[in-house]
Amino acid sequence: MKFVYLAERMHYAPRLAHAHHQEWGPLLPHWQESDALLELESHVDHCAVPTTMVLIDGEADAECLVGSVSLLANDHEHIRAYSPWLASLYVWPEYRGQGHGIALVERCLAEARALGMPKLYLYTSGQQAFYQKLGWSETTVMQDWAEPVTVMERVP
Repeated sequence: MKFVYLAERMHYAPRLAHAHHQEWGPLLPHWQESDALLELESHVDHCAVPTTMVLIDGEADAECLVGSVSLLANDHEHIRAYSPWLASLYVWPEYRGQGHGIALVERCLAEARALGMPKLYLYTSGQQAFYQKLGWSETTVMQDWAEPVTVMERVP
């Protein structure tokens, strides 16, 4: 397993956009797969904001996407007061339950530390216990989505 920046494997962007839209589209009804793709295609830098890191299994000739996580300045118009964000944590179903989500969160935290960020935020609708085990604490609950979401924070 290895981490790489999406900028180094931009051919994965359409597949990630599809997976992200399938996962979070119901929570964000006006957000389309094309929006997800445009966002990912803007993540062209290393150790900068915005960026996406992907976890890959296998060698270059037979790579498999395991998951992804993004580091963003802002994640949604209703929560602009909080920044920067750990966003779009996604692990492909066949790789879930093996610690890859934790590894992706830790990689994003390391990226935030390297950039000197004093605090990092995320929002979730149902995964609060997962993040609390990783040291995140609840900041607020927002009702502006299709369902309530919890904003959480952590020092990287």
